[in-house]
Amino acid sequence: MAMASVPMTKWHTGLLDCCADVGTCCYGFWCCPCLACSVSKDFGENTCLPLCDILSPAITSALGIPLCVPPAVLSMRVAMRHRYNIHGSVCKDIATSCFCEWCSWCQMQRELKHRKKNVPVMVMQPIPQ
Repeated sequence: MAMASVPMTKWHTGLLDCCADVGTCCYGFWCCPCLACSVSKDFGENTCLPLCDILSPAITSALGIPLCVPPAVLSMRVAMRHRYNIHGSVCKDIATSCFCEWCSWCQMQRELKHRKKNVPVMVMQPIPQ
């Protein structure tokens, strides 16, 4: 039995689309670690997950291990793409996470707000007996 394929969607807003939600962009600009923790919590993950991005460079460099990809933003971005069936690739997620980390957190926050606002509702009626 084959599963029906779900069509791929695009991100609701672009990576640098701050005009879509000025509040999120201001929040991300003035306190991005707080925004990242909010996104993580809203997505259902541990609120402190983004601390990996802040602490991992110090820890890994102390151990002599180079790290250039922030692990939390990358994993959240990939998970969000898979959960909402958003078109993209891990390679694009790595590039976005490395070069536009704060913009990525803002985009994910806007996506979560959009998804919460547009929750599909199913109305079911009881079957008459």
